[in-house]
Amino acid sequence: MEQQAEVRSLRAMVSGRVQGVNFRDFVWRRANFLGVRGYVRNLPDMRSVEVVAEGERGKLEQLLEYLREGPRGARVNTIDVQWGEASGRFTRFGVAF
Repeated sequence: MEQQAEVRSLRAMVSGRVQGVNFRDFVWRRANFLGVRGYVRNLPDMRSVEVVAEGERGKLEQLLEYLREGPRGARVNTIDVQWGEASGRFTRFGVAF
């Protein structure tokens, strides 16, 4: 019998040089490649990006690795991560404004 993968939620606050370097597009592409749902958005402090994602825990952990890497030109200083139960409210991954 095949075991169902654990579906979780991830909220990551990524700080550093993450605005103005195509970070949101980078996250959007990686999240869609992994098949997770949620959103990414810039925060008003001009130094942080919020990522909210739901999906299989292993795919969210891979997304977290991508967040640590970031696109060329980005510099990730810190990532504050919160894990939780998936809400099921997302149907796709998008860029929020």
